[in-house]
Amino acid sequence: MMQSARPGVALAFAVMSMVDLRLAAGVSAVGEWFYVIDTSTLRICPYEEGLATVMGNFQHKVPVLVNGSLSLQVDVCPRTILERVVTSAKRDASVEFLVGFETEFILLKSTRPIGGAHEHLYAACNGLLTGSVESRILREISDSLIGGGIDVSMYHPEAAPGQYELITGPLPPLQAADALVYTRETITNVAAKHGMRATFAPRIYAHMPGNGAHIHISVHSTKGQVKTPERMASFEESFLAGVLKHAKAIPAVTLPLPASYQRMTDGVWSGGTYICWGTDNRETPIRLTNLESPLSRNFEVRFVDATSNPYLALAMILGTGAHGIKHSEPLAAKDLNGLLSAAQMTPEDRVAFGITERFPLTWDAAREAFAKDELSEAILGKSVVSHYLSVQELMAASLESESDEEKKATKLVESF
Repeated sequence: MMQSARPGVALAFAVMSMVDLRLAAGVSAVGEWFYVIDTSTLRICPYEEGLATVMGNFQHKVPVLVNGSLSLQVDVCPRTILERVVTSAKRDASVEFLVGFETEFILLKSTRPIGGAHEHLYAACNGLLTGSVESRILREISDSLIGGGIDVSMYHPEAAPGQYELITGPLPPLQAADALVYTRETITNVAAKHGMRATFAPRIYAHMPGNGAHIHISVHSTKGQVKTPERMASFEESFLAGVLKHAKAIPAVTLPLPASYQRMTDGVWSGGTYICWGTDNRETPIRLTNLESPLSRNFEVRFVDATSNPYLALAMILGTGAHGIKHSEPLAAKDLNGLLSAAQMTPEDRVAFGITERFPLTWDAAREAFAKDELSEAILGKSVVSHYLSVQELMAASLESESDEEKKATKLVESF
């Protein structure tokens, strides 16, 4: 297969619309796409001999007529959507991006009942004791990622039982999303190799923090606009303003499940529920980091979890930000860098800081905001928006079908 001019495999249309062997509305068993392998993404998997992974794009088997031209592209392919957003940002807004991810996960000894691998305090050394299975797992995950060509910046114990975080270095958006998929697969497989299950579920302990998938994004001008240490460049401000302006529409993609909204609350360092930003403020949904360093300055987008599709999540965030740059969107919200979080401020003080809206607080409200925002369709495509909402409705129904809370939590961690 790899010797052919267009290496790939045929896949049924239905694979993008199936949950628990049930098809989303409007989808049938008829039709196939061609999954074309991108050989540039080939990576070895050092944790198992003879194993490698490769990414690809969904395409039509033969060219079809689209807007008067023949095309192979499938409009619902997540990698193709992200590629298109990045290309448009460079063409229309004269910017490029670098992206890095924080991956939080919990190692479980069992899922029935749910049991964390190890009790430890936040970032405490006893979370990675020499010779412990947790230490061996994290070391092998790190070594495997490095062996596969991924830059691992650090890993450490997090706050919940068995919870850890691993941070990978910056890459262009498509490569970063590919690397994240590889990272999650590595974590899952290495944990299984040592008799554990790794879960990225948003929140499984009511009294402990959940798992996020924070995204770090730096914005760079292709026209030579200079960044200075004193403040953000105008294009950085407009990027931030664009994301904030459409922030209510984004969680349907970055927080796609009802369970996602159990994590996004005020006062738990998840970013909070108010649409705002702050320099090094972990109680804001967008944290500006490294302000004084023009080369490493970036935005940490905190209202993201690992149940989201990283290609679509990045497409929405980068697409809204690039739209802000293209239209020179002014940054109205002030830097929330004081001692009080938005939730702790008076309504009058919030208004003074330009904080006038909250994120959708429920899954249903997030879906409604996503469907109403015209920029969602402009970024992803009309057919993608309707198809996405249909599939996520089926996914949510599957995960919420259990009336028993313990069984519902087990289904969540065994799915993600």
